[in-house]
Amino acid sequence: MKLTAPTSEEYAPFYSDYIQRGAARGDVLASLPKQIDELNSALGKLTDEQARFKFGPAEWSIKEVAGHLNDVERVFSYRLLCVARNDPNPLPGFDQEDYVREAGFDNRPLKDLLQEFEYLRRANSLAINHMTENAIDHRGTASGNAVSARALIYMLVGHVDHHMASLQEKYLPNLK
Repeated sequence: MKLTAPTSEEYAPFYSDYIQRGAARGDVLASLPKQIDELNSALGKLTDEQARFKFGPAEWSIKEVAGHLNDVERVFSYRLLCVARNDPNPLPGFDQEDYVREAGFDNRPLKDLLQEFEYLRRANSLAINHMTENAIDHRGTASGNAVSARALIYMLVGHVDHHMASLQEKYLPNLK
């Protein structure tokens, strides 16, 4: 199966950056497992001390970014499951700042956070690869906005790319 990028009616404007980043990859389905290696290549050799680095006092640490990727992988994949299964119930939003603040990611080994992302993404890739075209076209409501299953797949990829760009630009160059 090959996916085409979602139209602007399939997602809220807030997600445009994620959709564009996913679309820029070309084959979004092939990108899903590739991002596991990309994340490991970028962060896998960091020490836990390095992974606590923040580029500003109000910013997340590298570990918190990695943990946030896991949280959003779960949230977006749950939304994807519900929408693909044609569940008519609206899905709630979530406050990412609250999630990161409550999680204690800086107290976890970075390798565990990276492994968790790998397991989540592999499970999501398997589920997505077995979705029918009809299921991918289904639409639902999340955070008070219409969203398609297709858009959620693009958002999974684009969200990781969004944070990888931030890590590459603002975090990793400042590590010693």
